[in-house]
Amino acid sequence: MQAWVNLINEYVWSPALIYLCLGVGVYFSFRTRFMQVRHIREMVRLMFDGKASSEGVSSFQALSMTLSGRVGIGNIAGVATAIAFGGPGAVFWMWMMAFLGASTSYVECTLGQIYKQRVDGQFRGGPAYYIERGLKMRWYAITFALATILGCGILLPGMQANGIASGLSNAFGIPAETTALGVVIVLGLIIFGGVKRIARVAEVIVPFMALGYILMAAVVIALNMSQLPEVLRLIVSSALSFDAGFGAMIGMAIMWGVKRGVYSNEAGQGSGPHAAAAAEVTHPAKQGIVQAFAVYVDTLFVCSATAFMILITGKYNVVDPNKAGGFLFNGLPDIAAGTGYTQSAVESIFPGFGAMFVGVALLFFAFTTIIAYYYIAESNVAYLVKQGRGSGTALFLLKCVLLATVVYGAVRSSDLAWGLGDIGVGLMAWLNIIAILLLQKPALLALKDYEAQQAQGLDPDFDPVKLGITDADFWVERQAAQQPEPDHRK
Repeated sequence: MQAWVNLINEYVWSPALIYLCLGVGVYFSFRTRFMQVRHIREMVRLMFDGKASSEGVSSFQALSMTLSGRVGIGNIAGVATAIAFGGPGAVFWMWMMAFLGASTSYVECTLGQIYKQRVDGQFRGGPAYYIERGLKMRWYAITFALATILGCGILLPGMQANGIASGLSNAFGIPAETTALGVVIVLGLIIFGGVKRIARVAEVIVPFMALGYILMAAVVIALNMSQLPEVLRLIVSSALSFDAGFGAMIGMAIMWGVKRGVYSNEAGQGSGPHAAAAAEVTHPAKQGIVQAFAVYVDTLFVCSATAFMILITGKYNVVDPNKAGGFLFNGLPDIAAGTGYTQSAVESIFPGFGAMFVGVALLFFAFTTIIAYYYIAESNVAYLVKQGRGSGTALFLLKCVLLATVVYGAVRSSDLAWGLGDIGVGLMAWLNIIAILLLQKPALLALKDYEAQQAQGLDPDFDPVKLGITDADFWVERQAAQQPEPDHRK
């Protein structure tokens, strides 16, 4: 099975997808006039703007739900894997993917808001919804929905569960089977509670876990501050082919940096719009701007924290792409690429505590990511089934399948789990990036409209008819409901 998975990944993650992700980020950065730079202050302000309603969650809850999906095993094990196979320069390309991907995230998440719908009393949206209504291509929307259910409901949760099991085994010696049982019980209690419970859990856990992890990284860096300039030089020189040791790996650095960058921050993958669509806001661009900030938090903060801890302590290996079984750098003999790099890095500074800290951090990171994957898969099941007698049965089956894949992933090899997860990410990215390139105009119009209203001192309100955007039914109905009743006495 591993051979088949590797073969499929060679096609899914061909150089075409790598350069498509980078190219789309560059394109949308120019089309939005680098909104990811111009609106940094607005990102922070809007994060706490807006409140939850009976149908939707608050902007901060939606951001937390998105971050729960983005901040996961990719931020710990994924960064380590990128360094192992792409060299230190892969970190630079992860940063580039984050900076450029923030504009891509704005476009896809704003589209998720524009074309969202009410389904069973809740806001639902995502690529399947905007592909059908914006592009009028239901077959394409169904294809994306099926690919996302496959990816987020079956392929990706196993990777996160495998990371939890690996981290807890390294730190505490807990058997994978025990970890799988514990995770499934707690996860079941949450996902059977519905989207509101998912949002509340994410709102509490995500900020706490991300801040704690970044603070630990800050301590590790502070204790090795004299080496920080050399680490920064190594990252940049390796990425741009200036370094004598790793410079020849520029192709591998780009491939692994972008690949792990997309997996980690999910910009362009199509997962972010699902949570973005659930937010209660007065203008779609508001949540699009907030969601762009999620990319920064994920990669520039959390992924960078991991990278600096690994590189500054020298606890990593870099595989020689031209020599089977060889290494260009071998700082951790007999340690496989992944969670062990990060645990070894922190353990070298805090003996007896570091491995446990990373194991617990990974538990929270990966667990909340599995919750987010369930919500994304649920949104696409809701899209396919709509309202009706079969929706409850379909969602129940999804919950059971996801819980089964968590158990399977926890006890399988990490190579197989990562390979299956990469297939899921790649399929979603291909389908979604093509869709947002075809359907970019409404998101760009929304940004222009938002900025124009803001310049007039208004709290922006969205009217799709005025902008010439069709089939944004939720917003049309909202505008109609806000119109004053005619006075028939006149």
